[in-house]
Amino acid sequence: MRWLAVVWLALWLAPAWAQQAEPGCTAQVLAIQAAKGDADGRRPGPEAPWQSVTLPDDWSARWPGYGGTAWYRIDWQRRCPDGAAGQVALVLESVVMAGEAYINDERIWSDPQLTEPLSRSWNMPRYWLIPDALVRDGVNTVWVRVVGVAGQSPGLGPVYLGGQPEMQQRYEELWWSNRTLFTLNLIVSAVMGGLCFCIWLMRREQRTYGWYALMALFWVMFIANVLITSPWPFPDSATSARANIMALVMYVACFCIFTWRFGGQVLPRIEKALWTLSALLLAMVAFLPQAYQPEVQLAAVLIVSAVFFINCLQFPFHAWRTRRPEHIMLAACLLVFFAASAHDLLRILKIIDSKDSYTPFTSVVVTLCLSAVLGLRHARSVRRIERFNQELADGIEQARTELATTLEREHTLALANARLQDRLQIAHDLHDGLGGSLVRMMAMVEQADEPVQRQQFLSMLKLLRDDLRQTIDSGSSAGVKVPATPREWIAPLRHRFMQLFDELGIAAGWRFPEQWLTPPSALQCMALTRLVEESLVNVLKHSRARRVELELRQAQAGQLELRIEDDGVGFDVAAVLRAGISVGMRSMHTRIARVGGELEVASRPGRTVLVATLAPRPLQA
Repeated sequence: MRWLAVVWLALWLAPAWAQQAEPGCTAQVLAIQAAKGDADGRRPGPEAPWQSVTLPDDWSARWPGYGGTAWYRIDWQRRCPDGAAGQVALVLESVVMAGEAYINDERIWSDPQLTEPLSRSWNMPRYWLIPDALVRDGVNTVWVRVVGVAGQSPGLGPVYLGGQPEMQQRYEELWWSNRTLFTLNLIVSAVMGGLCFCIWLMRREQRTYGWYALMALFWVMFIANVLITSPWPFPDSATSARANIMALVMYVACFCIFTWRFGGQVLPRIEKALWTLSALLLAMVAFLPQAYQPEVQLAAVLIVSAVFFINCLQFPFHAWRTRRPEHIMLAACLLVFFAASAHDLLRILKIIDSKDSYTPFTSVVVTLCLSAVLGLRHARSVRRIERFNQELADGIEQARTELATTLEREHTLALANARLQDRLQIAHDLHDGLGGSLVRMMAMVEQADEPVQRQQFLSMLKLLRDDLRQTIDSGSSAGVKVPATPREWIAPLRHRFMQLFDELGIAAGWRFPEQWLTPPSALQCMALTRLVEESLVNVLKHSRARRVELELRQAQAGQLELRIEDDGVGFDVAAVLRAGISVGMRSMHTRIARVGGELEVASRPGRTVLVATLAPRPLQA
């Protein structure tokens, strides 16, 4: 069954094959002539000096320095085999710079701008299928008007006449080589430049990518000259040519800097010379009069081409010395650049006869090269990250071991320090609490007129017991209830000391508010209690004072100030603190600082003042 289907398909397609195989009409070019147009662009008459030319034609060699209109006359004749039918097609490869076309006397195409600024048809293939109504029997004529600018290779490119299938294929080939390849080159260059620009934005230290992005920008500006057909934004073709040459100069300069940065080459003098040469060429192209521009622009192209070729050749030697894979890849890419650019430059200068242009293919080479370089660098970065992660893990493990040893050692030191602090705290508590009580009782016994009775002695011992218990329980004083009012808090201390003060003839003033604005914490209350006890004991032991004033102030909520003042003999505060022999003084400062307060002591003969300032708030024990 399969072979029957194949035979049926062959029989069904046979008429189409036979029809395609039939020969169609062709065209024979009889003569090609050219002549200058009138000042208003009109076609010259038969009496004009028509000259035979060959296409492609550049009238600069025939009419040096001429810019304006030229007409090309292409005489041709349609030839059709007996019984054959078919239309003739016309293909114009290029018109430098703008123009229009006629079949016999009928216009079939015209550029939008035939005066400055001229349209740009120099790289725009055009195709027409000539209607039979426009074709005469015998000799026909294709008239092409060309408007060109002196110094920019004005003239007409190849013209093709023939059967429709052949001309359609030729037009597609020309469109591919003259438009599509350059469009792909521009797109790839713009994408790679944008990618490198984004990489540079993220990591400004990667200046190689920044130079590549700048190089790609100028290359896109230069290669766009091949594709644009509109004169915008330039006022005339000469200005457009100047801008194009300037873009080429900047592209080559950035290209050199990119390769040197990529290869790690440090060439300060050569870089300075490069930028000096570039600035000189830019100034000449931008400011010299138009009369000198053809020679100046040609010289600029030759100079920057020489710089480009020298750089393409020197980098492979550098890559051979470094032996780094990415340098070798770029060196291979530059050799491809060298070959393609040299071929196209010789073609443009008409030193070699070639219709092919290889520059558009270089974007593919760039893409492959940079992709390989980026992939190589990415793989290297991944390996570096993996190695760093392993080193980091090993370092963390080692640090963890060392930290465990250090913590164990610090824990041991902390335990020893805690024991020392506990002992110091107990010493302060015994000094401030029990010591004060003993001093009071000793003073009472010394000042008594008669022996101490049993009941009174027993009361003293109970008081010592209570002070000792309070000292032992001071570590958990955060849970102790704070007295409801300041006067309730100071009452026990006032009762203890007033009996001694009365017997010794010491007057005492106790000024305490009726309510707390902000109650202190239990620890703060205990610290103030010890401060009062130690201060009053010092008055009894050392000051020989005749009057003592105690005052508690709360000027505003959140601030509490306790002031103790006597009129004793005083002492040298700085000397006592510097010597460090006063346990009581150290104890008072330590207690107040521990509960977040400050203690100020001022003393001179006849006046000693202690001021403790606290910010009442709940504190941790």
